[in-house]
Amino acid sequence: MSTYRQLTLEERCSIARLHEAGQSIRQIAAALDREPSTVSRELKRNGAKVGYRPAYAQAQAAARRWHGSRLEREDALREAILDRLAAGWSPEQVSGRLRREVGQPVISHETIYRFGHAQLKRTNDRRWRHYLPRAKYKRGWRTKGGWPRPTGRSIHERPGQVASRCEAGHWEADAMLFSRPGHAVIVAHERTSRLTIAVRQDSLKADAVARALVTMLQSVPPALRRSLTFDNGTEFARHRRIAQRLALDTWFCDPRSPWQKGGVENAIGRLRRDLPRKTDAGDLSQRRLDAILAKHNHTPRKCLGFQTPAEAFIPLHFVCESTGVPLRLRQQFRLT
Repeated sequence: MSTYRQLTLEERCSIARLHEAGQSIRQIAAALDREPSTVSRELKRNGAKVGYRPAYAQAQAAARRWHGSRLEREDALREAILDRLAAGWSPEQVSGRLRREVGQPVISHETIYRFGHAQLKRTNDRRWRHYLPRAKYKRGWRTKGGWPRPTGRSIHERPGQVASRCEAGHWEADAMLFSRPGHAVIVAHERTSRLTIAVRQDSLKADAVARALVTMLQSVPPALRRSLTFDNGTEFARHRRIAQRLALDTWFCDPRSPWQKGGVENAIGRLRRDLPRKTDAGDLSQRRLDAILAKHNHTPRKCLGFQTPAEAFIPLHFVCESTGVPLRLRQQFRLT
């Protein structure tokens, strides 16, 4: 099978001469040993009102020719994008944040995806697998079993301002589990700013989990801890104690309905990039967990207009500055 060759300037001059002499497209194609469709396309694409001009056609063809990916041509842009991909940002987050910083579109996330997949194929560089988001794997069969919900108020009784995210201070909580039983990370997620905080936990007993949540959320100003939404795990059975200590409302999702607290589920999914299920949580230090949370909270989010959760959260607690809590909060969760 013959390979396609670009028309040369000499061939374009012949096309112009023969076309001006009144020869048909098939006659021109036969003279050049080219397909008639090639000649027809050339005349339609580069023909001007004054007729076909070979020099103009050659210049237009050169301008249309692919000169490689923009990320291959612009080193500074490529390095800026690769640094953020390596930090765990998705191509869409990189594209959106650059648009926010520059004030106009810089590069589309589809271009970044295409470049990444092309590099993986061309260079077989396995590092690119870590730069692009991956679908989670199936973890085997799940039964329809469960346990009764700890006696508490249903999520359907929750006020409308909680569901609409128009009021700050409403949190979702869940336990991030690992393959090794007995160890977990207790995660809390603020619904308006998408800020995520967490603490490692060596016991999933209800008393221990309640103490962990109280300790974690006590650092948050009272005006920014209005409610907590849980799933039906027995580790949250001491919800009344949590509500009393923190002076907030608690709500429970329907059985087997994790999407009703989709914010914390999404946050856990993002944290899984650094803490996969096979992680030995017994060796996980709080210092390392804090570093992972800092990276998570400083990653821009599309739902926030490509602000980071930290940038969205800081203005929310200005009303509490007189208590002295915000400075400690910023230091603890690396919001400065």
